[in-house]
Amino acid sequence: MPSAPLRVAMVCVSNINRSMEAHRTLRKKGLSVQSFGIASRVRLPGPGPNLALIYDFATTYKEMYNDLLRKDREYYTCNGLLHILGRNEKIKPRPERFQESSDSFDVIFTCEERVYDRVVTELCSREQDTFQPVHVINVDIQDNPESATLGAFLICQLCQGLQHMDDMEDNMDELLLQVEEKSGQHFLHTVCFY
Repeated sequence: MPSAPLRVAMVCVSNINRSMEAHRTLRKKGLSVQSFGIASRVRLPGPGPNLALIYDFATTYKEMYNDLLRKDREYYTCNGLLHILGRNEKIKPRPERFQESSDSFDVIFTCEERVYDRVVTELCSREQDTFQPVHVINVDIQDNPESATLGAFLICQLCQGLQHMDDMEDNMDELLLQVEEKSGQHFLHTVCFY
């Protein structure tokens, strides 16, 4: 068993749905977890195609929630956004960008391949100081509440397996293969360094 608790990061596009559902689930299990978005702005689905609501990452979840209430309480209640923002506000004040974090993690989970690519590119562009390894794992999760919940449970299963490993470097591929066979999900995985 590792001597220190596993440090986990969750990254999706806007730090609204998938990363926050996994953040909530992992935190309930007692894991050390942070969550981030990778985009330049937070985008929420608006009342029609090409009508996204755009917020700065400095906007709090509460401010977004109140803005949606003013715009159309019934619509944003029915599509689940008010519930999601209310959940998020209980976890942390506002979304955060991965690019602005200087924290180190043992493992970073991403929620789709383009996010994985951007996280790996970001990590590789940073100057390496400690050469501490960080495993970056992509778990494809559709951006809807049901898939976010299922994805969070799968990531939790992976984290529980990682916590029981004596040597993450030697055993990671075996764990990923076991969970792939059980879940039918395929994972992207690479190691970067801080």
